[in-house]
Amino acid sequence: MKTSRLTLTLSGALLFALGLTTGLTAQTLTDSPQRAEQKRADLSGTPNMEVIASIVELKPGQSSNLHVHHGVEAFHVLQGAMVQAPGKDASMMPTGLTGLNLRDVQHGSFKVVGEMPLKLFTVHIVDKNAPLYDFVK
Repeated sequence: MKTSRLTLTLSGALLFALGLTTGLTAQTLTDSPQRAEQKRADLSGTPNMEVIASIVELKPGQSSNLHVHHGVEAFHVLQGAMVQAPGKDASMMPTGLTGLNLRDVQHGSFKVVGEMPLKLFTVHIVDKNAPLYDFVK
């Protein structure tokens, strides 16, 4: 019980500290080898929501498809990399970048094009019993 409270407190503090920004993320399917779930817990006081912490790694040549979440996703870039969105020039997603992707806001749709993998720490506060995200067609 103490561990769950500590995890929720730390997750809440992280979201508060990140502020209200938006940006790209490299979220992949729940069972994808690119996303390694670290911890999952119910959101205290909200029976239909949960908190999911993960590490995501996209290697050069791998892509993130355009998608939405059923809740909020906070991300922090642990290791930056060159990425390229369709029809755009390649740009650096720098180490230390933080942001939020809000409920039902489309994001992603980029490919890692440099020599270094992109590594992210993500925290999702999402609807329970719903997919972590849905692809946009």
